[in-house]
Amino acid sequence: MDTIHYISSELLTLEKIQEILLEHKTLALSDEAKVNIQKCRTYLDQTMASHQEPIYGINTGFGSLCNVKISSEKLTLLQENLVKSHACGTGDEVPQEIVKLMLLLKIQSLSYGHSGVQLCTVERLIDFYNHSILPVVYTQGSLGASGDLAPLAHLSLPLIGEGEVYFNNSKCSSAEMLKHFNWEPITLQSKEGLALLNGTQFMSSYGCYILLNAMKYMYLADVISAISLEGFDGRIEPFNELIHYVRPHKGQINTAQHIQELLKDSQILNQPKKHVQDPYSFRCIPQVHGASKDALDYVKKVFKTEINSVTDNPNIFVENDTIISGGNFHGQPLALALDFLAIALAEIGNISERRTYQLISGLRELPPFLVKNPGLNSGFMIPQYTAASIVSQNKQLASPASVDSIVSSNGQEDHVSMGANAATKCLKVLENLERILAIELMNAAQAIEYRRPLQSSDFIEMFLKSYRTEVSFVEEDRILHYDIEKSVSFLKSFVIDLEN
Repeated sequence: MDTIHYISSELLTLEKIQEILLEHKTLALSDEAKVNIQKCRTYLDQTMASHQEPIYGINTGFGSLCNVKISSEKLTLLQENLVKSHACGTGDEVPQEIVKLMLLLKIQSLSYGHSGVQLCTVERLIDFYNHSILPVVYTQGSLGASGDLAPLAHLSLPLIGEGEVYFNNSKCSSAEMLKHFNWEPITLQSKEGLALLNGTQFMSSYGCYILLNAMKYMYLADVISAISLEGFDGRIEPFNELIHYVRPHKGQINTAQHIQELLKDSQILNQPKKHVQDPYSFRCIPQVHGASKDALDYVKKVFKTEINSVTDNPNIFVENDTIISGGNFHGQPLALALDFLAIALAEIGNISERRTYQLISGLRELPPFLVKNPGLNSGFMIPQYTAASIVSQNKQLASPASVDSIVSSNGQEDHVSMGANAATKCLKVLENLERILAIELMNAAQAIEYRRPLQSSDFIEMFLKSYRTEVSFVEEDRILHYDIEKSVSFLKSFVIDLEN
């Protein structure tokens, strides 16, 4: 097995990112990437030596200070000042898994040879990644438009010996970390600070991290809903392919097929039913889960494009002998996609809680609140409260960030995407969904025991057997907080192969 991932022009996919992370691969630049980086830097140095006119971000100030010309002897100071002055992040620290993704995606974007950075700068970022040196980055501070300026400034500070990092499971100063490795701080050349700070790697990394987990929870939502269907003694007819081929949304068809596969040869499913129909939260699983899966497919396409793009400014085109200042750092595509993703995930949680509610309602020969001696025992009454509370929070968080904008940089940056806010709240929606599904699993696993001695499918019985090693059947009231936390940990432990 190859333990090195070579950064190149080959498309970076979510599947490849998952492989890099799970197999703990180290990074290295391909020869192609090295040539592209060096060629671009050489072109920029030659251009600076032969041209005296202002070029934005290279020998000028930034933002609304773009018309201030900076002398050539102060260009390194200009870039260092940029990184330090823009490190204005605040709030919670970005999860370290996402910071590591930020390093990977920033390296990828700089490798295409349109950013003008030094080879040693990119190689130092690779050193950080390979040694799990993770800069301390904060969640608040980006408008998602002129790049993720504040977060990427904190990501870049350790290059010049500033800021803090996590290394060997503890936080230390960047200066201390550099001393440990006997590394000198990078001396930033013209354009480099701006290349590091302009870009969408904060939003992109959040999006990739959420997508990798969202695909897992879409799968688990199907599994858990199938267990709920069994616990509720539901019908299989709504999953018949004939229904779905006359309304052929991809996600809907795939979900119906998946539920049928999960419940193949179930005794519970095949027993005679006393009821003619199931509530929508069971009957419409293909339509609701499927719509969210289709939304996920759209979001995946947006992020696949983004993580294989150059998103800093200005961009250098060596073959065309030109440097162009534009707006590839603007996060609008990501902001819209992240808002859409938050809505899609919130809806999976919404319908999950409705199934939980049905299971505890004392219907279909299930005891009220899924416990013996209801009254003396409250059983699963209050986990539904918890799920309802979390679902309502997700509805509030699903309000789109991308419809907002605010003027910054003295009017120069007069429309922003708010994609960074979309990213951080979308992660919260995902974390909430995890808990909602964990609560449904608790209820569904409890309900299905009241269908014994009938058995579900081999897959479901295997899944439940694994779950029961963590969370036992509730005979009488106990502290269910611990059961919820164990259920969350059980779901977290799953790794889904994205290739299949």
